[in-house]
Amino acid sequence: MDPLMVVLLLAMAAVVVVLTLGIANFGKSGMDAAKKSNKMMRLRILFQFIAVVLIVLYVFLRGQGV
Repeated sequence: MDPLMVVLLLAMAAVVVVLTLGIANFGKSGMDAAKKSNKMMRLRILFQFIAVVLIVLYVFLRGQGV
């Protein structure tokens, strides 16, 4: 399997894990839970950005025949 595809799949899995953890934390109350939810949301956005960049890179490289 292509190494870039493996990294891409790992990035997408990281998004799913952080999203799941964030959703699981929504049911909790308190300031600590709110801070953790905010942190999880920021982390999810970061991982999504990385995944999108990797997808664009993958498509670009495949279009170039690399």
